[in-house]
Amino acid sequence: MERRNIPATFTWNPFRELARIEHELNKIFNELVPSTVKGEVVEVRTWNPRVDIYEKDDKLVIEAEIPGAKKEDIEVKIKDNSVIIRGEVKKEEEKKEENYYRSERFYGKFERVIPLPVEIKAEDAKATIEDGILKLEIPKATTEKEVKIEVK
Repeated sequence: MERRNIPATFTWNPFRELARIEHELNKIFNELVPSTVKGEVVEVRTWNPRVDIYEKDDKLVIEAEIPGAKKEDIEVKIKDNSVIIRGEVKKEEEKKEENYYRSERFYGKFERVIPLPVEIKAEDAKATIEDGILKLEIPKATTEKEVKIEVK
């Protein structure tokens, strides 16, 4: 059996390939399939921001990558112990004089629903955006660890 030498710089990443295929399928689906529910046109989301979720002290922290987003184009809601992040990243004007070889950045509408792993105090949540990272800090609900009940 003949063996081919593959350059050391090439490594196949199946997850990157799956992400590329998902992106292409989303583009095709969004362009070709009109979507309706009970006679109303439904906007189809084209991408989901990637998130990190972790606990810090008495808070739940969610950081979402939304490069190019402006705060006025982002909506954050908390409903049924889930965080809903939606908005739109608008593409800057086309550069007609430029010859593009590749364009991989995500543009358009997005939505991400994140079920929360702990009970939270939604009314005290805070959201900021800096350098393309949306950061939500949501205080965890405090529950008594031990409650003494008097027997009568």
